[in-house]
Amino acid sequence: MNVIELAQSFVPLLLTALCVFGLLYIAHRFLIVRHRDQGSEYLFSRQIWMLVFTVAGLIAITLALPVGDSTRNQIIGLIGLVISGVFAFASTNIFSNLAAGLLLRVTKPFALGDFITVAGHFGRVSERGLFDTELASDSGELIALPNTLLISSPVHTIPASRALVSATVSLGYDVHHDKIIELLKEAAEKCELASSFVQVLSLGDFSINYRISGVLQESKGIITARSELHRSMLNTLHKAGIEIVSPNFMNQRPLKDGLQFIPVQPRAKKTVEEASDAESVLFEKAEVAKQREDKIVAIKVEIADLTVLKDSAEGEEKAALKEQISSKEVELQLVLETKPEEMQIEDSTSGVVNTEITEGNKPKA
Repeated sequence: MNVIELAQSFVPLLLTALCVFGLLYIAHRFLIVRHRDQGSEYLFSRQIWMLVFTVAGLIAITLALPVGDSTRNQIIGLIGLVISGVFAFASTNIFSNLAAGLLLRVTKPFALGDFITVAGHFGRVSERGLFDTELASDSGELIALPNTLLISSPVHTIPASRALVSATVSLGYDVHHDKIIELLKEAAEKCELASSFVQVLSLGDFSINYRISGVLQESKGIITARSELHRSMLNTLHKAGIEIVSPNFMNQRPLKDGLQFIPVQPRAKKTVEEASDAESVLFEKAEVAKQREDKIVAIKVEIADLTVLKDSAEGEEKAALKEQISSKEVELQLVLETKPEEMQIEDSTSGVVNTEITEGNKPKA
């Protein structure tokens, strides 16, 4: 075989390689680069498609190699063996997080907007990525947890629909427990917690440990609800003349007989802050992500329902349904292409995610 024939045998390989790399570049620009600001949750499926395209491109280049069929089959078998080995033995590398991310999508132990506790980390899920999951903590920090940690550690989930709010307190034996239970339930009712109940956790050497719990209808306000419950417990117990100190309480300064450690009740004043102010600051990103996903699901359901009606309709009714479907598809595209930072938190009174169409987020034709 002369040089010209050898060069001609590599022409299909070079053309195939150029086409594969060109298509991968275009796919990367279209699927990833143009939507890089959308967040890991939105990019997850696109990253999976890029992985599939890359493997397909590698197989296409292998098929174009100027070798015999047996050698080509051996190379394809070797590629399959390498991929299988990577996934089989990837316990501490990037592929283990990839496999864990796929497993979390299948098992769905939590969703966007849920509060979870894992490995000592507590927060609200703001993003679910291909390799990690992001939490917005109650201290305002964004914590990225590797997906392998989420499948290898117990995950405690508080659904977005409702949550159990609890608080504990230690009180002395000099106050009857029935009175304490009544006052703690009263404190929970003032916080608008439903189905409240009190548990006597333990009988200590010097004090009794109580736990008051109640149901909060929307878990997104759990941080404020816990704070309000503690404050209500303080006010209720102090108004009843009950000291929140155990009998072995001791201070280094001399005290008068009969002195109680109950602060003077201040004059009632209006609360300036809204009850959800803390959550709107701490979990804004998680709340926007949750509302965005709910909005996408709701629009897709509406499109599916309208499509069913259109298939059975005729004449003007069918044309009107087509117009409604087109309007919903435009609305869906707008939500998908709107960056999370451009969306506003849902108005609790209207229940609608407010989005504004600007020159930067108009849906593309």
